[in-house]
Amino acid sequence: MLVRVLVAVLLLVAGIIFGTLGTMVHSATIGTLALPWGVVVALAALGCLLAGIRLLSGGRLNAACAGLGALVAIGVLSQRSFGGSVLITNSTLGWVWIGGAVVVSLLVVGWPGRRVID
Repeated sequence: MLVRVLVAVLLLVAGIIFGTLGTMVHSATIGTLALPWGVVVALAALGCLLAGIRLLSGGRLNAACAGLGALVAIGVLSQRSFGGSVLITNSTLGWVWIGGAVVVSLLVVGWPGRRVID
């Protein structure tokens, strides 16, 4: 039981790290065309993290812990700081990052498991 709790806490921390890094790069664009590569890479990395955890652990709990950690980090970093700066602005990219992270987390955690037919 202690191992399961420690794994859940470590995956929560991993989710917080991915949510923080994704928040830092989500608004990055390419050149004058403003192609939003940052949000695409951040959502893909979050999806790969959660899908990998779900596939390796065989259950939903570990992926849910990592997804919860990412969503908590995104929620905390979307608040206005003491100096008045905001990391996730009220823009299309900000809403795509927040909504995309929720959708990716729900899809990976809620995806049906494999059924073995004997």
